[in-house]
Amino acid sequence: MGKTLAELAELMQGRLEGPGDMEVSGIQSLDAAEEGQISFAVNLKFADNVRNSAASAFILPEIWPDDFNRPSIRVKDPYLGYALATQAFNIRPFEAAGIAPGAVIGEGCNISDEVTVMARAVIGDGCIIEKEVTIHPGVVLGKNVKVGEGTVLYPNVVVYDRCSLGRNVIVHAGTIIGGDGFGYARNGSRHEKIIHTGTVVIEDDVEIGANSTIDRAALGETRIGRGTKIDNLVMIAHNVQVGQSSIIVSQVGISGSSKIGNGVVLAGQVGVVGHIEIGDGSMVGAKSGVAHNLEEGSQVSGIPAIPHATWLKAVTIFRRLPNIVKEFRELKKKIG
Repeated sequence: MGKTLAELAELMQGRLEGPGDMEVSGIQSLDAAEEGQISFAVNLKFADNVRNSAASAFILPEIWPDDFNRPSIRVKDPYLGYALATQAFNIRPFEAAGIAPGAVIGEGCNISDEVTVMARAVIGDGCIIEKEVTIHPGVVLGKNVKVGEGTVLYPNVVVYDRCSLGRNVIVHAGTIIGGDGFGYARNGSRHEKIIHTGTVVIEDDVEIGANSTIDRAALGETRIGRGTKIDNLVMIAHNVQVGQSSIIVSQVGISGSSKIGNGVVLAGQVGVVGHIEIGDGSMVGAKSGVAHNLEEGSQVSGIPAIPHATWLKAVTIFRRLPNIVKEFRELKKKIG
């Protein structure tokens, strides 16, 4: 479905430069865009790409060379504009297809008439499925699971007993929510399993990438806060509390009972030890190991994680170590 530039400019709260009634059919990268499409550039570094692009219109920063006279929408944040444009062109109204004949539905379920449950999905006893939910093939819901309005569960997602998913949650293929946490007590040469009787609560507007795992609490709940986005291959252990609107990137591992604040960014392959707190707005660089509490607004990197500015200096020194050692040995010979 096409959109006019005026419609897109209103959506992005941008300044339109060009005909508002021009219609574009979709958004594409600068190099791949064709006539009739819109593209975007995040900064002036891509000015030549914009000039050479076949796109009919562009989403651009507010400040752009004056000699550029092609149709455009000027916005404060072009990347945000790009995100909003993708939504405008790709989000489709929900159409309920009902429950497919090949789906397995348990006893005592409360399932809205306005759902799509595909063949080979398995829904356990006592589940609550609200309206406009889409459940793809291979999804398994345990007993007494709640799935909120507008949520989408992609193929082979597993949600264990008594877990709860809020509204407009997206869970990608292969993710497991509510598996037992990793907890054992030593008994001589044996490891005695700690039975995890808690649950997992996923709040509204959360997105969870493919093949991630979120373990149920030993007691109480593991909770993922509203608007948090979790990448593929992330492991979140029992009783972890993640605040609102945080970003957790691929291959992050968070150990049990840690608390992650609001608006926190954990970059790829970050490891967080158990029973610590990471303050609101903190940012942790890729491959870092966090072994202690972080105050609000911290920016850290490294193993163990230290202030990011200090880490950058340390990395510079590390690269120079071979030459430093060589110079030290030569100096030692001279004074020896």
